[in-house]
Amino acid sequence: MKKIKSREDRIFNFINAVIMIIVCVFIAYPLYYVLMASFTDPAIVNSGKLLLYPEKLFLAGYQKIMSYKPLWTGFRNTIVYTVTGTAIAIAVTVPCAYALSRKDLAGRRLLNFLFTFTMFFNGGIIPLYLVINKLGIYNTIFAMILPTAVSVYNLIVCRSFFDSTISDDLVEAAKLDGASDFGIFFRIVMPVSKTIIAVMILFYATSLWNSFMNALMFMGEQDKMPLQVILRNIVLSNQASSVLSGGADMIERQKLAEQLKYGVIVVSTLPLLVVYPFVQKYFAKGVMVGAVKG
Repeated sequence: MKKIKSREDRIFNFINAVIMIIVCVFIAYPLYYVLMASFTDPAIVNSGKLLLYPEKLFLAGYQKIMSYKPLWTGFRNTIVYTVTGTAIAIAVTVPCAYALSRKDLAGRRLLNFLFTFTMFFNGGIIPLYLVINKLGIYNTIFAMILPTAVSVYNLIVCRSFFDSTISDDLVEAAKLDGASDFGIFFRIVMPVSKTIIAVMILFYATSLWNSFMNALMFMGEQDKMPLQVILRNIVLSNQASSVLSGGADMIERQKLAEQLKYGVIVVSTLPLLVVYPFVQKYFAKGVMVGAVKG
């Protein structure tokens, strides 16, 4: 029998729904505004008018973006850094998290403490730069992916997942059947860990895709810079005019420069927005399971 909600419950649900809708609008509208501004005449955008739809289409900015070579070089670099870095991060984080979740691991408490300690204290930027330079990986792909190969937060989430999912009885039964530690990990643990692996892939890929600080510190050549550095130069350093060429007059160049700032944001965020809906269900489930234990 369906439970009849009281008047107070209905009022609470209504107010809660209204608040959530308002919050969603405040979160979603800036993204929608950037998208609309990338298609709208910059004169209308600069007037401060509320954009609900592109009143006057202006696509010259996207035409310039498509022909701007450094942007696509940065796109290529970012894809390489993201795919390679995510693969290495998963290969390191998942086995490490599983090992730390096993109660029979020698020195488990000390290792957990050392990992957690680095979340609050670290050497800083200058020692990190010196280490990268001393290892001889400055201005290489390794300088982009090795410093971020293990996120302690992701490691703890992954370890908590194994704590709550892989029981000691299951591991003991596998050992009685003659399975080795590697056999248990690859034949039992990995098949039931698809959810947390998908979450880790999303976390690491998003972090690497949006990373630009490591590139500014450790990459010395412009053609090795990721997309976010190119975007930063255009949006923050006011270098949009460097994208423009030809005989356009000053007013037209200014309009193009304004729209390019919105266009490159759309181009850079579109891949993640396309991928996210396909992994969102794993994201929600994995984070909730991993949060059962701390």
